Amino acid sequence: MKILMVCLGNICRSPLAEGIMKAKLPADFLVDSAGTISMHEGKHPDKRSIKTAENHGIDISQQKSRPINKADFDTFDKIYCMDVDVYRDVISKARNEEQKRKVSLFLEAAGGPENAEVPDPYWGDMKDFEKVFQLLDKGCEVIKNKILS
Repeated sequence: MKILMVCLGNICRSPLAEGIMKAKLPADFLVDSAGTISMHEGKHPDKRSIKTAENHGIDISQQKSRPINKADFDTFDKIYCMDVDVYRDVISKARNEEQKRKVSLFLEAAGGPENAEVPDPYWGDMKDFEKVFQLLDKGCEVIKNKILS
């Protein structure tokens, strides 16, 4: 199974989601992350995301931001989007209905309400990053259990 986590810039939410999911799944799963914009391409995750993950025993410091691309729709089985705008952007890049079916909102896939979004902590403080970590951790646990069952 190949899983892609997607947020806007690929420096806060999706790197955390990638790290958390990698920590929960067996090593033979491929988990990656991307953004819908290329503004941070090649940069490591936000220092606050790195620190928050580190506080939970997860190292995301070597990840590098990249934009989602058309090949991702061929490579990945599941594409999880952090918010509705990201979801719309990702869906608009899909070439057909089969590719669109791979895309879902992360929290919806984790059993949350329709259109539920993972808030972007970028403009917040460490408490906001910790809240996002907890939300992603719970969601990754639910998704992992669905995938492995």
